[in-house]
Amino acid sequence: MRQTGSILCFGELLLRLNPVVATPLARADMLALHAGGAEANVAAALAALGHDAAMASMTAANDLGEAACRALRAAGVDLRFVARGAGRQGLYFLTPGASLRPAQILYDREESSFTRHDWSSTDWPALLAGRSWLHVSGITPALGPDPAAATLAAMRAARAAGVSVSFDANYRERLWSRWSAEPRDIVIELAAEADLFFATHRDMSLLLGRRFHGDGPARRREAAEAAFAALPRLRWMASTAREVEAVDRHRLSARIDTRTESWTTEEVMLTGVVDRIGGGDAFAAGVLHGLMRGAGEAAAIRDGLALACLKHSVIGDMALFTRADLEEFGSGGLDVRR
Repeated sequence: MRQTGSILCFGELLLRLNPVVATPLARADMLALHAGGAEANVAAALAALGHDAAMASMTAANDLGEAACRALRAAGVDLRFVARGAGRQGLYFLTPGASLRPAQILYDREESSFTRHDWSSTDWPALLAGRSWLHVSGITPALGPDPAAATLAAMRAARAAGVSVSFDANYRERLWSRWSAEPRDIVIELAAEADLFFATHRDMSLLLGRRFHGDGPARRREAAEAAFAALPRLRWMASTAREVEAVDRHRLSARIDTRTESWTTEEVMLTGVVDRIGGGDAFAAGVLHGLMRGAGEAAAIRDGLALACLKHSVIGDMALFTRADLEEFGSGGLDVRR
């Protein structure tokens, strides 16, 4: 498949375990295994779309680490920069939601090989050589001071090398609370290195300590303008708006802002949602896909929404869809395609 962009994603590869039916974790007697991780999900989705996607990470030197790598390798992700090390494999457990009961996530990643690794000697210029993009998220710095320092080092190396930087806020309070009572300054320092920032008006309220007024588009534009004022290097800010009517019934739309313009998609009704985990990563991958192929902001935000919607139709964290799937999304009806 023709490749139109090269990206390096940095973060922890995870394994997810969840009951095979919508049973609370405490009462489950069987668990299914899936590979994931925010940055890994983006890498896998972009590889499926035909891009040269590589992962920089550290997994446990055991069969669980191999299971995570095998899933990424099968998706077409370049794993030359994924090492094996001492420590546990990062895990998380998902209790699927049902009816009016929301899904719940339990992290189990203390002392993982990724968080224990000393990233200070990483040759980021070498890892970034030939890349057009670096993608990171706020989950990695939330794991501790060393991963936070590594994320910032990678972003600064990318900027020095002329590599565009994508940063997904991905605020996870449970992770941050383990080591930082006030992560705002850290996240702002990271966001200041980004060309593309995935963040909502809620994220910007947390980062800037202010509220945004109005409804819908006006509030989102106000938040974007505040982001551009606070982050001089920023070129794009992208986000989704989700209304959850029931666990399996959501309304989703998307938006991308530049310093002078904005594009907003129509709202899509998602019924019969199978699995929403990884939907935000699919959105990020879709937007990156559009920008990496030079299609412009309007196409990028449509790609982002399409990939996010498609992700809700499959079990597991990864959105492994093709360019043809994106092109066919929303057209041709829902009858069987023969």
